[in-house]
Amino acid sequence: MGMLSGLPRYRFGAWAYDVVSMEWLVYRPGRCAAIAALKLAPGARVLDVGCGTGLNFSLLNAAIGPAGEVVGVDASGAMLRQARRRVGRRGWANVTLVQGDAALLDTLVAGEFDAVAFTYSLSVIRDWQSTWDQAWALLRPGGRVAVVDTAVPVGRWRLLSPLARLALLSGGVDASRQVWRLVLADVEQARHHVMTGGHVHVAAGTKPPPPRPATL
Repeated sequence: MGMLSGLPRYRFGAWAYDVVSMEWLVYRPGRCAAIAALKLAPGARVLDVGCGTGLNFSLLNAAIGPAGEVVGVDASGAMLRQARRRVGRRGWANVTLVQGDAALLDTLVAGEFDAVAFTYSLSVIRDWQSTWDQAWALLRPGGRVAVVDTAVPVGRWRLLSPLARLALLSGGVDASRQVWRLVLADVEQARHHVMTGGHVHVAAGTKPPPPRPATL
């Protein structure tokens, strides 16, 4: 998360985000599943939209290696300061951080990407559909995209609904969007994994090639 820089939760809580976000207790498995679904190869170029404090970077770098590139975009300067510290500690020379509104994504980054990741970020972006369209345009044909996001749990997991709703509210999440449906509507080889009783959804797939021009 982290694309709504005007919210105090990201401006003042960035230093403790990795702990208070319940990353390791609840959300890490979804993050790992989303990045695994990208099927990254060494040397790949990856766009991480809403990179926050950089929780994806170790997973991405393990897959792409030093020859690859990660471009992380986030609106929150406070979150990106934490991300820069993480990058500096690990010595990742192949990570580029860009501050800006994801609704202006196509003005912030350039070139094609082999993969695009939205991990717990698309549901908090104001212009989420426009952001998706721009990220989709930056993804090369045959590239992979993955979205992991949250909803209110169902079934026997409903007992945890009050806690889940509190987590969604504190994170600025609009769960009614069901952002993973954007992936499932546009990709080939679509995969949809539901985790933690429906609280976490992971959707991934491949961008199809452009249609062939009609022949006479």
